[in-house]
Amino acid sequence: MLEPTGCIQADDNLKSMIVGTVMRKIKSRTWKKQRYFRLQDDCMTIWYKSKKAGNAHSTFSVSDVEAVREGHQSEVLLSIADEFPPDRCFTLVFRGRRGNLDLVAESAEEAQSWIKGIRKLIDNLENMGQREKLDQWICDWFKKADKNRDGQMNFKEVRDLLKMMNVDMNEHHTLRLFTMADKSQSGTLEDDEFVLFYKMLTQREDVLRVFQEYSGDRQKLTLQDLVDFQREEQLHEDGVQQYALELIKRYEPSDTAKMLHVMTIDGFLMYLSSTEGSIFNPAMLELYQDMTQPLSHYFISSSHNTYLLEDQIRGQSSVEGYIRALKRGCRCVEVDCWDGPNGEPIVYHGHTFTSKIFFKDVVSVLSNYAFKTSQYPVILSIENHCSVEQQKVMAQHLTQILGDQLLTSTLDGMTPISLPSPVDLKGKILLKGKKIGGLEDKMNGMVDDPLTREVSDEEEAAEIDDEHHRNNSIRHRSKKSKQGLSKELSDCVVYCKSVHFSGFKHSRIHSKFYEISSFTESKARKHMREAGAEFVLHNARQLSRVYPSGLRTDSSNFNPQDMWNVGCQIVALNFQTAGVEMDLNDGLFSQNGRCGYVLKPAFMRNTEKRFDLETPQNRDGYQPLSLYIQVISGQQLPKVNIKEGSIVDPLVRVEIHGVSLDQAKQETRYIDNNGFNPVWYDTLQFNIHVPELALVRFVVEDYDKTSKNDFVGQFTLPFTCIQPGYRHIHLLSKDGTSIAPASLFVHIRITKVT
Repeated sequence: MLEPTGCIQADDNLKSMIVGTVMRKIKSRTWKKQRYFRLQDDCMTIWYKSKKAGNAHSTFSVSDVEAVREGHQSEVLLSIADEFPPDRCFTLVFRGRRGNLDLVAESAEEAQSWIKGIRKLIDNLENMGQREKLDQWICDWFKKADKNRDGQMNFKEVRDLLKMMNVDMNEHHTLRLFTMADKSQSGTLEDDEFVLFYKMLTQREDVLRVFQEYSGDRQKLTLQDLVDFQREEQLHEDGVQQYALELIKRYEPSDTAKMLHVMTIDGFLMYLSSTEGSIFNPAMLELYQDMTQPLSHYFISSSHNTYLLEDQIRGQSSVEGYIRALKRGCRCVEVDCWDGPNGEPIVYHGHTFTSKIFFKDVVSVLSNYAFKTSQYPVILSIENHCSVEQQKVMAQHLTQILGDQLLTSTLDGMTPISLPSPVDLKGKILLKGKKIGGLEDKMNGMVDDPLTREVSDEEEAAEIDDEHHRNNSIRHRSKKSKQGLSKELSDCVVYCKSVHFSGFKHSRIHSKFYEISSFTESKARKHMREAGAEFVLHNARQLSRVYPSGLRTDSSNFNPQDMWNVGCQIVALNFQTAGVEMDLNDGLFSQNGRCGYVLKPAFMRNTEKRFDLETPQNRDGYQPLSLYIQVISGQQLPKVNIKEGSIVDPLVRVEIHGVSLDQAKQETRYIDNNGFNPVWYDTLQFNIHVPELALVRFVVEDYDKTSKNDFVGQFTLPFTCIQPGYRHIHLLSKDGTSIAPASLFVHIRITKVT
């Protein structure tokens, strides 16, 4: 069991958090209430209650907190900045879609105590091994079920707890294990006895089977046994002996076994549950790609309507949308700018009821958060509906707030001939928008009179073409709105000049490498159908942005895979909307250090040869691969149906997302009433023609014969990042956050199709 007192020894911040503090909880300028906050003895739970509300109190777990922000770093705290100094304010940001908790301490010292204390607890959690995480998870369940808080549970309570944990067990078997675990013979289990009971309950027969197959004496793996397992199953080739020694050192809990260079079943299970035993090749979680190629050679993680937290008609606009997207590794954000009061431009979804935020606040957030997750450039995509006067104000905010971060001239002051690379642009923010003239004109000292140049706002007005004729009730807008462009704003645009797309032939002859066109999803699909190979070629030379249709008022997303298949770099999705589309986006960008840039396959960067995604077998180096996945078992799948006594009937579906020839899905049978340790041993097989573009998505669902299956968890990764052999897949929620310790155990083989 985790020792609660161990975590507070010699840490004054945690000690004072355990004593507790009165702080103000802030919800708005007018809602500011005092609450008493205290860290529980388990060092995992924060408890708080109102001074007046009798017994009512709330708790949350430290594991739900993603980050602590100091000072006025949320909309709410910015709104009261004149009342409370920043050194007393902080924000707790929760995982998933839960709202922030904004707090004001009585003094700067108390604020620091909580900021440092919570950060330390988050660090402790992140550095926990799989075994400690599992112990912690068991403890949390034990506390949830121990209604009278006496630290003991009788057999009935244990049975109820197992139901909560998604276990439907044979009563006789459960009672036998309960009696074995009840060392003190008190008829109840105390916390460490419960951990023992749980461990007996969760003995992994599936892992034991593999272990015994390679173990000479069925008790341990010698160094040679482990080397054989690595070579034959995990297909580990180089320095296997050294690697096996390191695994023993890292994962074997028994000191004696370590000394003898052997591995026990406990060590073997810990290794298989670790990052190294994961399906995702850990080498590809690091920054491993060449980052010195032109920007057009990369897929770029991109967000649409970044300012929205909900839907596009009544949703709330918020700078929080930008913070969340940037923290997820997004490298292209969108700003919809309109004339605002007192000469200050505002950001919102025009002609709708979404709330409004100031443009300058968005720029401040960019300045603070652009490079926290990744050092590579951020593209700020401006949809400009402002008058020339307010455009000048926009340019002023950009240059004053961003300073050196804003790229305002070509890198070496010379006229370039191709786009710079992500490395060249590290730490820079690039503006994407209309520009008067071209880069060459600026170099040659030619300047246009800004007010005589009318620039059509083609960006989202292009949507009107097809969609708003069919449905003009959403927004009333003229087909093309003509407007002047301020020279100051135009000068901020360097490598991303927005231009209207007039066809592939026209662009091949006339377009410049620094010009970028935007397509609605339907326009992009039309080009894909009519000239897919041309589209791939176009995207090898210059950037394209694709964004969701204006009819998606619920902020739903299109499938980004179709757009990546033709090499579109900036495929903008509504990050605020969970679902398969965001799973694919997260899956593609989870590699390469989560830096927001992924190098396109070589055949999509070639400007000489065509790649036709309808006939991939005609390309150079074509080698289809077979993927065999044996889905062995599942572990601790979360309960999705809140109905009393309901247990998950899980099935696993594997989906391949790629070129149309590769699109496929297969599923296992479902297992009745077992979300705890279901066992399948079902094998699924796929042939993959363009492995470089394929993503593999594992989905667990709760089978229901009368209605739609409920979603339980998923994990998505690029095919090229898969490690073969016996692997665990650590499942994620709909929001893409961890639902540890839920996992799948699989065996994977990849062979050439002959």
